[in-house]
Amino acid sequence: MGSQANQLKSILSQFDTISTITAAGKVKPPPYIHRLRLQSRLTLWSFLFLFILLLFLFLSPPYCPPLKTHSDSPINSGSGPTIFGSGWEKRVRASAKPGTNSGFSVLVTGAAGFVGSQVSLALKRRGDGVVGLDNYNAYYSVGLKRARKGLLERSGVFIVEGDLNDVVLLRKLFDSVAFTHIMHLAAQAGVRYAMLNPKSYISSNVGGFVSLLEVAKEADPQPIIVWASSSSVYGLNSKVPFSEKDRTDQPASLYAATKKAGEGIAHVYNHIHGLSITGLRFFTVYGPWGRPDMAYYFFTKDILKGKEIKIFEGESHGTVARDFTYIDDVVKGCLAAVDTAEKSTGSGGRKRGAAQYRIYNLGNTSPVPVGKLVSILEKLLKVKAKKKLLPLPRNGDVPFTHANISLSQKELGYKPTTDLETGLKKFVKWYMGYHGGKKKSVAL
Repeated sequence: MGSQANQLKSILSQFDTISTITAAGKVKPPPYIHRLRLQSRLTLWSFLFLFILLLFLFLSPPYCPPLKTHSDSPINSGSGPTIFGSGWEKRVRASAKPGTNSGFSVLVTGAAGFVGSQVSLALKRRGDGVVGLDNYNAYYSVGLKRARKGLLERSGVFIVEGDLNDVVLLRKLFDSVAFTHIMHLAAQAGVRYAMLNPKSYISSNVGGFVSLLEVAKEADPQPIIVWASSSSVYGLNSKVPFSEKDRTDQPASLYAATKKAGEGIAHVYNHIHGLSITGLRFFTVYGPWGRPDMAYYFFTKDILKGKEIKIFEGESHGTVARDFTYIDDVVKGCLAAVDTAEKSTGSGGRKRGAAQYRIYNLGNTSPVPVGKLVSILEKLLKVKAKKKLLPLPRNGDVPFTHANISLSQKELGYKPTTDLETGLKKFVKWYMGYHGGKKKSVAL
């Protein structure tokens, strides 16, 4: 029975191949012809659709992210090209124009930072033209950095918001202004933070510095460069006071290592390209408008709030001391480095002769134990601190710093005049005003 059914299906299927004649006498093609025609039409339309799609993709322009237009803050974050407005360039040139015939035109990197803002103000006040550059990173309060920016803008200093690694921006700045000097104070600061975000130190302190030097070497004429190194480069050196001639090959932190790398990089660009470069090793700078991550700053905040403060001790309960240097003294040292620097000798990246290369300590040469710092703050704030003594952790901190400033005294005329108590009194007065402190009885 099953075999008969299969034979019947086979016979009927053959009728598909036979044309039939309709009642009107027309030949009707077999069904498979209709299927072939339908398949042909589908294949043709599929081919046409694919061809049109490929043609569209080929002729369409490549995708570009939306262009960013900025009237005053051109930032290239890597997401697309930067467009510079005419208003931006006018502001840069106006800010860079010296107020006197003998004035300099200075690019200050890190201008919204602690030292950068104060150096910018000092340069502007004496008649130099100043353009700032800062990326306002969030390592500490961006609000404080914006407040410093406001301080500078009221004095006629324009700060460009941008990153050192944005070479397009750097070149545009140098195309707009023939800077006589670069005061390079931008950096990823902080010793302990390097354990949390090490790459930020490489990006800023090494990569950013190289980007700046690359653009500077190509300038014609080349600018003079003064930049901030750090006392941290002395690392585990036990010889005191620290001299510029001492070894600096034992860094105790990644921050210190990047600053030491910066000194080596600076020497290379000086040697090969003829850039005049002066490095300044700062020793624990403090004062009004300072950094909230520094001990004197957060000690003040915590003492006023009645919070416990941690005071670290060295081995065998040894004293931890710092060569605290008041901001105004450091600013004077920075300006002296600018004024005594010789011109760069290169042009378009080519060295024409030997160029000046210098390194100086800028400290107070009077180390003070951290315990003494707390005692002075207690006296000024009229509040007893809640202290907790702890061993110094292995996080990059060193037990002491002490600057030998004989070289900077001799060659820069550098002479710090502010003792710690006098400087902290000025800081506390600023702190209470800026943060709206409620302690009306502080000893100011």
